[in-house]
Amino acid sequence: MMRKPERDAWWGRLPAGLREQIDGYVLRDAWFAAIRLVSDLGRLRDDVGIGTAQQIVGDRYAHYGDRIAREPLSPLDLESLAYRAGGLPGPIAAVEAIWDGDTVNDWFVRLLVLTADPAGEYGVATVYRRTAARYLGEDADHGRRHPAGVAAARAGGALAAHLSVPFHFASPDTPDDEAPRWREAAAGEPGR
Repeated sequence: MMRKPERDAWWGRLPAGLREQIDGYVLRDAWFAAIRLVSDLGRLRDDVGIGTAQQIVGDRYAHYGDRIAREPLSPLDLESLAYRAGGLPGPIAAVEAIWDGDTVNDWFVRLLVLTADPAGEYGVATVYRRTAARYLGEDADHGRRHPAGVAAARAGGALAAHLSVPFHFASPDTPDDEAPRWREAAAGEPGR
């Protein structure tokens, strides 16, 4: 992998049009498209692999900071969550929080509303670290727990209580994207 000065030199050698295209992906928060383009361009001449491409795109993210058009943060207030749940087909069976993650956002939690007939699951919010900071307050003390887990447990629990259905969050304290799901637990099935 390249060190920062080497990455900067590689970036400086790219034609302006290609730099603008990569930055266009970065400014739209299209992480994977930017990495693919950098990797494709770098592989042609400089043996830039995926790891180095991620670092180069990460450098561009750091360069632009708050100017990146990120996906708007989900609202976690009870009124907004209840409104989203109110339009779903069929009776609501439960509210569930599940961990997910990616290379851009780290760990995050998806809040889902599960319906009974027809059986389905519908996302009502995605709780990223920055969503949690907005909801809980920047200086909130959540101990060693991941802030997304704390915020999801609070908002999801409130929504479930409002809807008078169970709330399920199999691993609220520790990110675990393989924790048992509510339907598995309700049916007495072992986790994945």
